[in-house]
Amino acid sequence: MHIHILGICGTFMAGIAVLAKQQGHHVTGSDANVYPPMSTQLSEQGIVLSEGFDPAQLDPMPDLIVVGNAMKRGNPLVEFILNNNLPYISGPQWLAENILRDRWVLAVAGTHGKTTTSSMLAWILEDAGLNPGFLIGGIPQNFGVSARLGHDKSGNKFFVIEADEYDTAFFDKRSKFILYHPRTVILNNLEFDHADIFPDLAAIKTQFHHLVRTIPGNGLIIYPQNDSALKDVLEMGCWTPTETFASNTSAWQARDVTPDGSAFAIYYQNKLQGNLNWELLGLHNVNNALAAIAAAQHVGVTPAQAIAALAKFRNVKRRMEIYGKVNGITIYDDFAHHPTAVATTLNGLRKKVGKERIIAVLECGSYTMRTGVHRETLAPALAQADMVILAKPKEDWGVADVAKKISQLAKVGNNVDEIIKMLIAESRSGDHILIMSNTGFDGIHAKLLRAFT
Repeated sequence: MHIHILGICGTFMAGIAVLAKQQGHHVTGSDANVYPPMSTQLSEQGIVLSEGFDPAQLDPMPDLIVVGNAMKRGNPLVEFILNNNLPYISGPQWLAENILRDRWVLAVAGTHGKTTTSSMLAWILEDAGLNPGFLIGGIPQNFGVSARLGHDKSGNKFFVIEADEYDTAFFDKRSKFILYHPRTVILNNLEFDHADIFPDLAAIKTQFHHLVRTIPGNGLIIYPQNDSALKDVLEMGCWTPTETFASNTSAWQARDVTPDGSAFAIYYQNKLQGNLNWELLGLHNVNNALAAIAAAQHVGVTPAQAIAALAKFRNVKRRMEIYGKVNGITIYDDFAHHPTAVATTLNGLRKKVGKERIIAVLECGSYTMRTGVHRETLAPALAQADMVILAKPKEDWGVADVAKKISQLAKVGNNVDEIIKMLIAESRSGDHILIMSNTGFDGIHAKLLRAFT
């Protein structure tokens, strides 16, 4: 079958492309403004993509068109599909019908940490010999690809999925995760996000409760004990056993945590399960690990096996990834999309580097960030940096006012070239430049490295 994917370079749709090709389909796709790592992954998989959305790209005519949720009415290809009554389907529905139907689905949902926790969980199952399938919104470095079919020879058919609450398609406004029908679910946390589709936190809670309604009675829900928003969700009705983590009274606990989160002890029901020393940083990743270990236990992987696997875990690309080192300066790439994520990333880096200087460069890339929804919490989130450079968004909602509220040195850069000039002028040997964005940020990382050399 020839499948053509609209929005193929989105993190989710690129995974759909990989899975479809592994099933033996001929896969092509369309997208605009493509950038790594997904564009690189598609190229490595031999999947041809076309730039833009010209109806001529549908010649020869595909058997099925999978439509990404970034596609909107008015898009030339979308209008051509509708006008000519061509067969189309959303990415989540295609996944549910063609991959997930006969699988034990382990889903990771929440505002933060989905990609990292999904990657941890998939790696734990892989290291235990279960050969899981997965679709993750990033590229786990233990696998080198964001999706695969997977299959265990003994008959177990586990599939780990990063379960996004974003809407499914222009024609289906349910959250994506409603279609997955998982048996094991991690609810990592819940805050307001995606202001382009949700008017408030209550609307997101409703979607999360719709997910809870799909989880069977022989399943398991794992959630942080002190998250009040998730407690509200579960109080709407819950028909599935639950386990908690991330507090000193939870079923799953981390104790004796080092300041930077690089080592800690794991307890389950007050019994020591083992000690983990790993390369990740930050309390948020400690909690991600607890959730992943709990989910793996639900499918038969012992905590001891899971801990041994995480000791070999390599983080996802663009999660505080060291992009390069030059002139004694370390440059990091981090996929930040929310003030809470910004704050936790900075906290982890601060614990690692101590008093060495951190220069934080932030692009407000997501819809919620670039429209100023989080303007009141941005300055506090950046407090642990020694210097801050904010990229001026196209919709200028007063980012300069945020810079004024930051107690340390803070500047606003009008474009990438201007930001690079600032960094060249301000940085010195021993500095850590943390670049945070959920877009390609106009290739700032490579441009900065070239400018320093």
